[in-house]
Amino acid sequence: MKLLSWNVNGIRAAVRKGFGDFLTRHNPDILGLQEVKIDDQARAKQEFDFKNYEEIWNPALRPGYSGTAVFTRIKPLSIKNGFGIPEFDTEGRTQTLEFPKFYFVNAYFPNAQPELVRLAFKEKFNAEILKYLKKLETKKPVIITGDFNVAREEIDIARPDSNHESPGFSDEERYWGRKFLDAGFVDTFRHLHPKEKKYSWWSYRAIGARSRNVGWRIDYFLVSAKLMKHVKKAFILHEVMGSDHCPVGIEIK
Repeated sequence: MKLLSWNVNGIRAAVRKGFGDFLTRHNPDILGLQEVKIDDQARAKQEFDFKNYEEIWNPALRPGYSGTAVFTRIKPLSIKNGFGIPEFDTEGRTQTLEFPKFYFVNAYFPNAQPELVRLAFKEKFNAEILKYLKKLETKKPVIITGDFNVAREEIDIARPDSNHESPGFSDEERYWGRKFLDAGFVDTFRHLHPKEKKYSWWSYRAIGARSRNVGWRIDYFLVSAKLMKHVKKAFILHEVMGSDHCPVGIEIK
């Protein structure tokens, strides 16, 4: 089973840049999307044609902002948008799909923003979603994927020395990045590729960042420890264009 995740930075823009071809070529069984930036009213005016997938959309209340979606070939047992906290749920940040042997959680973690003005909001989100994940885990194993908006370790960022105060690499955010591992979740890519320097996001603001591979690894697949033995591959599709992020994925058996 192939599972993918991609912050598309706007589904309409991604479609114009070849999202349909990406879907056909990589053919995921389940795909989590973040930052879709489209509400139900705007989506109704589009001519999206994502064949053979059940689409579950979770738009933000604010038009053109945030939002998540999951496309799945496998029918879920249950679907839940949000996790019961309005200040996060109105931004369309989480989705939970239950399958027979695991929960699939698609998440778009908040950006701490310049000068870390939204750090407290992000820390609260981290704390609450971690409690939510551990509660799910009492029922069956959990796969959580998405844009975590943090490069957890120095290996996860091309230029760590100049970014220690930057949003996404602050001490507070990195602390929370490690808390998920301390709670028993496994970073699939880092587990299988302990020394590999690959990135999933490159800033549009830095000229030539992607061509020079001056990036950050901020998109992840974490799994409950008991699931790790079933993860056969973990990968980053850095060659896929269409967003400032690239897709990440795992294959499980």
